[in-house]
Amino acid sequence: MTAEATVAQRLDGKIVGAEIRASLPPRIQAFTASAGRPPGLGIVLAGHDGGSETYVRNKMKACAELGVYAVLERLSDEAGVDEVLEIVERFNQTETIDGILVQSPLPSGMGSGAEQRVFVAIHPDKDVDGFTPINAGRLVQNRPGIAPGTPSGIIEMLDRVGIPIEGQRAVVIGRSDIVGKPMALLLLHRHATVTVCHSRTIDLPAVASTADILVAAIGRPGFVTRDFVKPGATVIDVGTTWLRDRDAVIALFGPESPRLEVLERRGHTVVGDVHPEVAEIAGALTPVPGGVGPLTITMLLSNTIRAAELRHAQGK
Repeated sequence: MTAEATVAQRLDGKIVGAEIRASLPPRIQAFTASAGRPPGLGIVLAGHDGGSETYVRNKMKACAELGVYAVLERLSDEAGVDEVLEIVERFNQTETIDGILVQSPLPSGMGSGAEQRVFVAIHPDKDVDGFTPINAGRLVQNRPGIAPGTPSGIIEMLDRVGIPIEGQRAVVIGRSDIVGKPMALLLLHRHATVTVCHSRTIDLPAVASTADILVAAIGRPGFVTRDFVKPGATVIDVGTTWLRDRDAVIALFGPESPRLEVLERRGHTVVGDVHPEVAEIAGALTPVPGGVGPLTITMLLSNTIRAAELRHAQGK
């Protein structure tokens, strides 16, 4: 069987995302009629990270298609964190902005603590990414609030394709505040038995291979091989790495892979954390691209509309 062959069920994020997105226009129309304006999203993009540029472009396009008012503020790679904080505070005070998104990662020159400083500065009512300490605390305690889009989208996908969560053993590889930790919490709140693994987990493949649901979110292309996967398991690949090296693409996908044509045409191909060979053993698998990514954008839109509805109901 070739490296590109697929026997696992393909969990198509585009299809699931389209189903969710189809439910949003009536809410947008109702809000606009009641509030006299559309829901509003303020986005901050600092630097020129290729993946971030693509995500923001897709988010702006999705907002335009649905009738969500979106404002993009761009900053250079040389910008300081204070400039980001200034824009965030302006968005906090702008009545027509219901949600604030600061695209991650921020430029490394801003320092290791920049993202935490920025997340703290966002008003919790406008925190459509669910990254503020208040919304993170609500998630820990399973209280109503806004949860991060990528983990929320994964739960939506599992529900909509009929993959059970309750009583299942779940392993999350990665412990970031953006994906790993909230993913583990959402699975735990749905009564899965959850293990969180990371770079210092002893015998990681053995731990991962106990999972009925395996979520890989570490940013290391092709890291999760068949040794990590229990036969028939559901594997969710959150990784998005741009590969520009032809030899690296061949090593993952083989010399006849269509990925090579993509590499020649675009100068890169997007790959996930899960090795293509996993498709031969998994029961279900999200592709990269086309798996988790489209859900993330859709859940951001859903969170923005929800934030707008809650703010309007509270007279804000």
